[in-house]
Amino acid sequence: MSRVALVTGGTRGIGAAVCRALKDAGYTVAANYAGNDEAAAAFTRETGIATFKWDVSDFNACKAGVAEVAAKLGPVDVLVNNAGITRDGMLHKMSPEQWYAVINTNLNSVFNMCRQVIEGMRDRNFGRIVTISSINGQKGQMGQTNYSAAKAGEIGFTKALAQENARKGITVNAICPGYIGTEMVRAMPQDVLDKHVLPLIPVGRLGEPEEIARCVVFLVADEAAFITGSTLTANGGQYMA
Repeated sequence: MSRVALVTGGTRGIGAAVCRALKDAGYTVAANYAGNDEAAAAFTRETGIATFKWDVSDFNACKAGVAEVAAKLGPVDVLVNNAGITRDGMLHKMSPEQWYAVINTNLNSVFNMCRQVIEGMRDRNFGRIVTISSINGQKGQMGQTNYSAAKAGEIGFTKALAQENARKGITVNAICPGYIGTEMVRAMPQDVLDKHVLPLIPVGRLGEPEEIARCVVFLVADEAAFITGSTLTANGGQYMA
């Protein structure tokens, strides 16, 4: 029986690429999503990957959602925390709603999801947790105090959880993408990309979602069992940590 992998924010962008790559690698994949039913249905039709709807910022919703995944597919062996949002703004103009929306969806969700699967992973002496952080959690970004704080928090969470579970066969790692050619990034005006984004990237191009997906497949493999508490940067040389 193949291992079960659950990917939050799994029906679009990087998450969708991760789901496809994990399926191709032989995992039984569950894709969580928050609200776009049409996109989720299209994703399932295209890939055959089951989708499950819940809000990762809600602890009880995560508890019920993970239980549903386990009942239908089996216990979760691999968790990829990918769900995230932005609510950008300079701090002196940022509303509490902007702050808490990002912290709850991007950072608190990592606790909400890991808490649902960690006991089972410990009981089975196996688990793989990968959290998709960001280059902006490493270097900060003007207009993104909320996002940068959440993404930096994910890195600290990763290091602590890795230490707690290293002797139980569980690895916990983070990936920090740079600018990736998702629908959101490619929606930027081409002149903005050409003048203000690409010159910052030494390799001279955007990353592809599939490149991040390959990082995930590597980290969750049996062969990566000696890698835990690590932060894998995938940013084309934009920030060398």
